[in-house]
Amino acid sequence: MSDLLSGPVEIVGAGLIGTSIALACRRAGVDVLLSDASAEHLRTASGLGAGRAKEPGEVAQLVVVAVPPDHLGEEIAAALDAAGEDTVVTDVGSVKAAPLEAVSGHPAAARYVGSHPMAGSERSGPLAASADLFTGRPWAVTPHAGAAATAVRRVTALVETCGAVPVMLTPAEHDKAVARTSHVPHLVSSLVAGTLAGAAPEHLALTGQGVRDVTRVAGGDPALYSQIIGGNSDAVASLLREVRDRLEMALEAISEGDRVGLESLLAHGVAGTRAIPGKHGGPLQPVAAVHVAVPDHPGELARLFADVGGSGVNIEDVRIDHDPGRPVGLVELDVAEGRAEELMGALESKGWVTHR
Repeated sequence: MSDLLSGPVEIVGAGLIGTSIALACRRAGVDVLLSDASAEHLRTASGLGAGRAKEPGEVAQLVVVAVPPDHLGEEIAAALDAAGEDTVVTDVGSVKAAPLEAVSGHPAAARYVGSHPMAGSERSGPLAASADLFTGRPWAVTPHAGAAATAVRRVTALVETCGAVPVMLTPAEHDKAVARTSHVPHLVSSLVAGTLAGAAPEHLALTGQGVRDVTRVAGGDPALYSQIIGGNSDAVASLLREVRDRLEMALEAISEGDRVGLESLLAHGVAGTRAIPGKHGGPLQPVAAVHVAVPDHPGELARLFADVGGSGVNIEDVRIDHDPGRPVGLVELDVAEGRAEELMGALESKGWVTHR
């Protein structure tokens, strides 16, 4: 346990993120105090071993505000008001400039440092929490110009205690980054998914993995994501204008039969996929896909992965699609370029049907 984070740590908001932080801190031996407007969430988180309900007069070494975006500013200010002279306050909201602006005039603002773990789940609430949620994940730490050095170090110690990797950004740079990597992709995914609502059943029968990949994140809570996206309106609007310009170029190319222009737009998209960091944050490595037909029966995936393990070929990524006409799944295994034939031979020797 770090002296910078010997505890107690107070978690304000015992939802998925707050409870996961609490569980990670408890695993590290840090005393955790819990508070939440929902008595049910508080009972559930306490029952999971995430900490104990905060008693009146108790003072934390670090307060972590984990409430919905619309309430961040007021809760951060309230935490600074109630905290001891040495208490540091952070929040884990998805937007950093707006809550900072809300508390920028506070006399204790030097003890506030924003942060944002880049981890989550399609589920919500304390029952979805896990002490391992942040392991190996990037966690932005966003000190403002007047933040105390001790406060920055304590928030960084929290990140490391949770097993995450701290990434230092200014609040403004953070908001630009998440607009590009999270908020705009979520919004565009939702817009595409909206074209499926009310579609003819015979059209939807052709649904494949591609449309599932594009629309997966659109299943998030609309109330929550409207707060997140709305709280980052400037950065999101700027990027949406870029997307709008590209849509107009695509419409023009399609309408005029401009194959060269359309190909140029698609190639730019390919370049964007290659810009995404690869495994462990390193450069994207070239991979080859091996497709395996897997009967949709209990134990078949376990058997496949056991046979893959026996081949000695490392799997870089996995995707599963289902054949709508047969009780069979198609598992796509991404492996390092040059190892695909080796894996196919090993699997076919075990009776699996494979193809590239």
